[in-house]
Amino acid sequence: MSRIEIGQGESLEKALRRFKKKIEREGILKQLKARKHYEKPSEIKRKKIRASKSSKFK
Repeated sequence: MSRIEIGQGESLEKALRRFKKKIEREGILKQLKARKHYEKPSEIKRKKIRASKSSKFK
């Protein structure tokens, strides 16, 4: 679970922005979106293969 400490005199908007960045860096949103719908194991393998092929050419 991700947590941030709000500093003395820090605005809520600034703390929320830091929290969103932290969540993005940890990959929690990406993981949540991936789990939203069931993917068959064969689809997962295909995605990994496509990703590895595209990263080789960069």
